[in-house]
Amino acid sequence: MKAVTVKEISQELLNLSPKGLRDLCLRLARFKKENKELLTYLLFESSDEASYVESVKKEIDLQFDQVNKKSYYFIKKGLRRILQNTRKYIRYSHNKKTEIDLLIYYCLKLKKFIPSIQRNAALRNLYSRQISTIREKLGSLHEDLQYDYGLELKTLDS
Repeated sequence: MKAVTVKEISQELLNLSPKGLRDLCLRLARFKKENKELLTYLLFESSDEASYVESVKKEIDLQFDQVNKKSYYFIKKGLRRILQNTRKYIRYSHNKKTEIDLLIYYCLKLKKFIPSIQRNAALRNLYSRQISTIREKLGSLHEDLQYDYGLELKTLDS
């Protein structure tokens, strides 16, 4: 089965009744965990972005505590999984400030991680790629926010 374009889906959604639209959303939520998480964000958490960021930070903290530290192989896998989840939460929000907040928080946790990521080239590269991503995203923010996040970024570089 070939998927239709977003424009065609949008046109078809305009023709649905509110009950039909509700049923369609509930059916989507049943099939994938990500669909359910996105609907949860849109319905309950999008109105208060600050509390959403705090809840994601708590989730990141929990995930960092659960990383298997037996070898750098397992550490890499765990840290990449945390980054993947963080990016998923960023995608839900579509807010540049939230994106930079969460990426900076991830990098802070990564920098403080024990055993040190400096002993492994792949982890150092992961860290430096996230720092460069944050730098790229900073340009799209307001000047005051750029300055504030620039100060945080300097602490990450040192």
